[in-house]
Order: sequence, then C-alpha cells, then structure tokens
Amino acid sequence: MLFFLLHSAANNSAYNMALDEALLEAMPRLGTPVLRFYSWSEPAASFGYFQKYFEVEHMTALRPLVRRPTAGGLVPHDADWTYSLAFPPIHEWYALTAIQSYERIHQWIRASFTRLNIAAQLAPERRQAGAGQCFVGHEKFDVLWRGQKIAGAAQRRTRDGLLIQGSIQPPPLPLQRTDWENAMLEIAAQTNGVEWNNFTPDNLLNDRVQFLASQKYSQTAYNRKR
Repeated sequence: MLFFLLHSAANNSAYNMALDEALLEAMPRLGTPVLRFYSWSEPAASFGYFQKYFEVEHMTALRPLVRRPTAGGLVPHDADWTYSLAFPPIHEWYALTAIQSYERIHQWIRASFTRLNIAAQLAPERRQAGAGQCFVGHEKFDVLWRGQKIAGAAQRRTRDGLLIQGSIQPPPLPLQRTDWENAMLEIAAQTNGVEWNNFTPDNLLNDRVQFLASQKYSQTAYNRKR
C-alpha cells in the first residue's frame, strides 16, 4: 500500500492551512494518500471552520489566529507537533464514518507512543471541560496520557477526498519529535504494509498553495467571516 510522505519546513499559519487544503483538492489527481509532518515559523493558533472568531479570540493570546479548513476547536501551535493526512475517494479510509476515522488515526498515534514506551490510551468517552478549546477536556477516542489529552484531530470530507489535521501536545518527557514521526512510519509499515515514498509538490500544487495562502488564509475577512 503506497503512501506519500511530505516533511514540510516551518511555515506561517496561512501557508500551512493552504498546503493542507491544496493537498485535499489534489487527491483525485494524485490518487495516493499523503501524510504531512509540519511545524510553525511563529507561535499561532488555529480554530475550526465553523467557530465564531469573536468567541475564539478571547480564548488565547496567541496570534495570528487562522481558520482551519477542518472543523473542531481552538488549537495552540506554540509547542505542538502538527500533521495532516489526505486520502483520495478511492481509498478505503475515505469510506469510514467520521468516528471510525477519528478512532483509527488515534489508534495509530497511540501505537506510536507505545512503541516509544509511553503509556497512552484512547479516551473511552467525552469529557468537555472548556467549550471550543480542543485541548481542554477531551472527546471520545482522543489520545490521553495520565488522563491528559495529548492528541486531537479534525476532519473534512469532500468529493475530492478526506483531510485530517491533527496536533500532538507532547507529554513532558525526554521525547524527540523525530522519534515520534519515525514510530508513526514504522507502525504503518509493519501493521498495514504501507510503503512510504517521499513526495515533492509539483508546480501545479505549489501555485495553488500560494493562491490559497495569499487570497484566503492570510485575509482578515476570511478568518473573521463568522
């Protein structure tokens, strides 16, 4: 089973959201899932597509605030590890229900932490302690460490494919991000027979990213539209 792997350099919030959306749009053309690991060139926070800006702006001092193409709550990006997964409609993951997809991605993440000798668990039920904030309380199937949420995700399904955007708030342990990334790749290869091929965005994809970053995600009118 072939997956593309994309390690992105640190970029600003508009570029990060633009590349994730562009990957979703490109799924029919690429025909292959893409796992992207990425980081942020400055502290920022992203919030769900359906959230109201005037509500989330009071939840964090982090700026800029950028509206994600996926749903979910407010996520701080000052010390987290971020990833995205895009699937074409022909992939079996696309046929999963939203809750099945959510459980599967977090089973994968939990297994990667187990590989690193970190005893993480999936939350058996919802415990919402702060409305609209992704890492306050937890949802069913979030990844927990000692009762604290350390991994959450949001999704968007379109005719083009399925996009998952996820954040890891690593536990306060001597753990390197590269170790976690390698564990993710190894788990997928060993349990699902995934073959990883490095992916380089082509000019068509890069042009779309630049358009979305400049004309959508960096625009105040878009980020404050709700």
